Amino acid sequence: MSLPASVTATERVYETWRAEKPAATGKRGAVASQNVEAAAVGQAMLQAGGNAMDAAIATAFALTVAEPWMSGLGGGGFITLYSAKEKAARVVDFAMKSPKGLDPASYPLAEGTGADLFGWPAVVGDRNVNGPLSIAVPGTVAGYALALEKYGSKSFSEVVTPAAALARRGHRVTWWTTLMCGADMPALRQYPSSAEIWLPNGCPPAMNADPAPKFIPMGKLAETLEELARDGADSFYRGKIAERIARDAARFGSTLSTADLETYEAEIQEPISMTRGEATYHVPAGLTAGPSFADALKDLPEFAGKAPDAATYAAYAKTLKAAYEYRMENLGHAGDHGDRSCTSHIAAADAEGNIVMITTTLLSRFGSRLLFPETGIMMNNGINWFDPRPGRPNSLKPDTKPLCNMVPAVVTRDGKPWFGFGASGGRKIMPAVFQLCSFVNDFGMDLAAALDVPRVDLGAIDTIYADARLDAATMTALQQVAPVEGWPPTTYPIMYACPLGAMVGPGGPSAAAHPMTPLAGALAV
Repeated sequence: MSLPASVTATERVYETWRAEKPAATGKRGAVASQNVEAAAVGQAMLQAGGNAMDAAIATAFALTVAEPWMSGLGGGGFITLYSAKEKAARVVDFAMKSPKGLDPASYPLAEGTGADLFGWPAVVGDRNVNGPLSIAVPGTVAGYALALEKYGSKSFSEVVTPAAALARRGHRVTWWTTLMCGADMPALRQYPSSAEIWLPNGCPPAMNADPAPKFIPMGKLAETLEELARDGADSFYRGKIAERIARDAARFGSTLSTADLETYEAEIQEPISMTRGEATYHVPAGLTAGPSFADALKDLPEFAGKAPDAATYAAYAKTLKAAYEYRMENLGHAGDHGDRSCTSHIAAADAEGNIVMITTTLLSRFGSRLLFPETGIMMNNGINWFDPRPGRPNSLKPDTKPLCNMVPAVVTRDGKPWFGFGASGGRKIMPAVFQLCSFVNDFGMDLAAALDVPRVDLGAIDTIYADARLDAATMTALQQVAPVEGWPPTTYPIMYACPLGAMVGPGGPSAAAHPMTPLAGALAV
């Protein structure tokens, strides 16, 4: 007996609800995060007189507890910001880098394709994906400290202390916790220090019918955050925390060393700046998706209509596809596949005109899946960004930053701060941020409207994933560019990026979160 046609037609319709999340607007400032509990920490920082950078960094530290599978002290990333004081856009680069002692010969190729994000050839034992040999030098703490020193108004201790209090309380279990832990259960159970926290009694933590919140302990993470608040970021790279990280690295067989931590430095850089109409887009340069964003933007035609139509989406698809084809050929970055969206993004703006976009990650969900027990830090698997094949762009090398997909963007208009967007979602990030900037700049949308408009994704390059809400004329136009797969916006699997944004507008600073990211939220003061 065959399945009814109606069943076959809905095989990809996992969820049928319609979600919306209004923007939050305030007089002093606004902040959005993929976890509303962390956003509440940023809101409190604004209430205490902090600026957008204070709020964003406090939120980012809070995500170490609230959303620890996506980002944390063991990761890295980028900040794109508009500084009202300097009247200029800047980038803070705190990307991970390979350890000095990395030996490419330690990653022999195996048959087949690797087990995780990028579709690289497999490495024996997936050692570039999970475990000690997948760990790169973390840049998060250095990046947050540098950004706060240059562009914040609060002390490092003030912005870390709320996260330490959260860690002392424990991670608040939600159904999303259960899903994230269950999805990576096979990898987490390989490491007792990780399984002890995230697979209690051998199973993912779960809520029950009791409406009271449930919390799980975070190991020694609270002690580490408390020490950071007391002794400063230097303790992470050259102090007692660094000593404990190095001991765990040596114990598990990672090449991460004391020398790697001692010499790590975050950097303030000039962005790539591109003009479109009255707006100027600012994105990170170098080993990010910023150059690909710029490649796509230079070929994007002007739009005459009042709303995106079939021709608009076809233009998006054509320019993004060409930019990614160049990226694959010349930069050597294969793409992520399927549902994995393993990054955090924070967006903030304030009444002074500061705009902050932070994209930060452990790379894969739970990073290396290896939690260092002496510090409670879940370590990244940044080595997975490198191509394990020798002699290619982005091949494995010691003491090197890999190519990544992050592209937090800030947009100014006539030299004044306007809005910003960023996202999580691997190679899905750039197409999302690209289209969102167009929705606001080219079509005059506000944050909430832009985040709710259907998008297309070109991360697969040879296949366009198109929001099933798009009309037949748009689907036909897209087919002229590449084969099209219609997919509705869902919370999981995640087939599109999960973006957030912030804006400085006449009604006050505002922020907004992606409607289909369940725990995401925006708050304002």
